[in-house]
Amino acid sequence: MSTPLLSVENLSVAYQEADRYARVTHDVSFTVEPGEVVALVGESGSGKTTTAQAVIGLLPENGRIEHGAIRLNGEDIAHWTGKRFDAIRGRQISLIPQDPTSSLNPVKTVGAQVGEILRIHGERDSKAIAARAIELLARVGLSDPELRARQYPHELSGGMKQRVLIAIAIALKPQLIIADEPTSALDVTVQRRILDLIDELRRDTGTAVLLVTHDLGVAADRADRIVVLQGGRIQEAGAARQLLAAPQSAYARQLLADAPSLSAGTRAARSPYPAAVIPASEDAILVENLVHDFQIDGRKSFRAVDDISFAVRRGTTHAIVGESGSGKTTTVRDLVGFGRPTSGRISIAGTDIASLKGDALRQFRQKIQLVYQNPFSSLDPRQTVFSIVEEPLRNFGRLDAAARADKVNVLLERVGLPEALRQRRPRALSGGQRQRVAIARALVLDPEVVVLDEAVSALDVTVQAQILKLLDELQRERGLTYLFVSHDLAVVRQISDTVSVLQNGRQVETGPVAEVFRNPQSPYTRELIDAIPGQRSPANV
Repeated sequence: MSTPLLSVENLSVAYQEADRYARVTHDVSFTVEPGEVVALVGESGSGKTTTAQAVIGLLPENGRIEHGAIRLNGEDIAHWTGKRFDAIRGRQISLIPQDPTSSLNPVKTVGAQVGEILRIHGERDSKAIAARAIELLARVGLSDPELRARQYPHELSGGMKQRVLIAIAIALKPQLIIADEPTSALDVTVQRRILDLIDELRRDTGTAVLLVTHDLGVAADRADRIVVLQGGRIQEAGAARQLLAAPQSAYARQLLADAPSLSAGTRAARSPYPAAVIPASEDAILVENLVHDFQIDGRKSFRAVDDISFAVRRGTTHAIVGESGSGKTTTVRDLVGFGRPTSGRISIAGTDIASLKGDALRQFRQKIQLVYQNPFSSLDPRQTVFSIVEEPLRNFGRLDAAARADKVNVLLERVGLPEALRQRRPRALSGGQRQRVAIARALVLDPEVVVLDEAVSALDVTVQAQILKLLDELQRERGLTYLFVSHDLAVVRQISDTVSVLQNGRQVETGPVAEVFRNPQSPYTRELIDAIPGQRSPANV
């Protein structure tokens, strides 16, 4: 019987908290064979990243391996020093980190950073290093690699930066690549290209991949075997097709049920809202021929939004989808009154935004509220949960203190935040709890329209499912109209009634979600739909 490339045996890792160590993984065991893709799947706090960090010797200073073995080609490396790990990092094991922006040095050129791994492992010929760096950049599919080698990270897109990190990871043809959420911050089409590239390189070189991800759709498409982690313990492990077709653990079944990319269905048709709640006289949002130009260097202009039109019926959800640079953010800023379009008309709840200025514009913003993508940065860290939700009522002079308290408490209860959390500050909450606070803050003024700007993209799949369920319930109860901005078409397919697809500032398709997904007319829309992960899964076959 051959020796596995990697064997993790009963691994338990702990982190120091004050004067004691708290264990975060418990007897984790799995193997990776040469050329195989094994996915570690789980939510935040499941132990998947800690396990990967232990394998490559990059645990934080307050972390330690309490017991267990990590065998690379049969040799236990679990307690190696940093110096010993330096000899194998890059050569035998490489890492593709999650965030390409923070993982590259902003003051070094791309070529110098690719070449650095070669220097670390003994190459001294500067010309040979420069030539090899260009060769690697070409290998990972970057156009004009000679130019890219001279550029700095800020001059590249997110997908291009991730390709640079892959070039560094494959430079010395390692036996094992650890890919830690390598595409979680990328648009769906860029994600597919990056994952295709990793697959291609794996086939060409025989490199194995340990894929760390919270996206079961990605694991379904790319992994040979899946290891499901929860609370630092393995809940289930096995061949990907078998596990996905018939999960044995309750947790794995829940992950599958909550993963939008593994559900092929669109939002079910719903019964009409009560007439008393939803007036039928007008659309909640009407956008006609929207154009927005930005001045560049005071002379030239750049057209970010080019003749976009759509209408959103009251009480429904309209999605705006597209990759980075498609015009989504500019459109949203114009809708909520943060930007002034060059031309066109925007009407919210029957009010023409262009006619509003000063205090009238400020008062109008009570009708339309915004929930941002990142609940970690959109809440004031100095305020308590209660104060954060109460603040809009104070700002608009609504109600006396007792009435404000009643309204805030009722709303916090409705979004699932118990009384025990209300005097805590955001840092003491989980990501899902923070987003519930952000939703409560948006709803406290009783708006008619809520704009959700990538509002669930930073959340784990089970938390995401809980927030989407909450949003649907609140829409039914309050007759809310949602504008849902997202690059995740799997979520859009699940929760939206209608959709507009943007590309390079233009609307290439719009219509009912079921119709657009079933019969897309634009090649770009077809490309976006084809890139949704999880479509190779037994669940969708």
